[in-house]
Amino acid sequence: MALDRVRAALRAAGLVAEILQFPAGTRTAEDAARALGTTVAQIVKSLVFLADGEPVLALVSGANRVDERKLAAACGARRVIKADAATVRAITGFAIGGVPPVGHLRPLRAFLDRDLMAHPVVYAAAGTPTAVFPVAPAELQRACRADPVDLRQE
Repeated sequence: MALDRVRAALRAAGLVAEILQFPAGTRTAEDAARALGTTVAQIVKSLVFLADGEPVLALVSGANRVDERKLAAACGARRVIKADAATVRAITGFAIGGVPPVGHLRPLRAFLDRDLMAHPVVYAAAGTPTAVFPVAPAELQRACRADPVDLRQE
């Protein structure tokens, strides 16, 4: 089960986080912010991109769009494109709308949007479109071994 895989990955990463469930759904950053009573900027979007064909994970503030040129520069890639839904599921084992930052089928090189670091707590998907977990951005960065970079599209 997706939630169990995320719980196990959180434990393995040394994170103590309570998974919160919202039957109305948290599929989009806006849905999650509304359910939690927080800002969209505190929602973590876990997005999979292909950098010269290799999958990478971008952990991005819900308020931001990814500048693919900035991500390409951070990866050292010539070209970065957003992965389609089938590719995301094949790489992570999760469907878009519930992709967590941890617990993927294989380890992914990760990049963390620096804007997330401005918040004491952020909320990331927990494997389903109805579940999220709170985490300090520095702990998320550590758990995902993510490089903090400016990913925001201007």
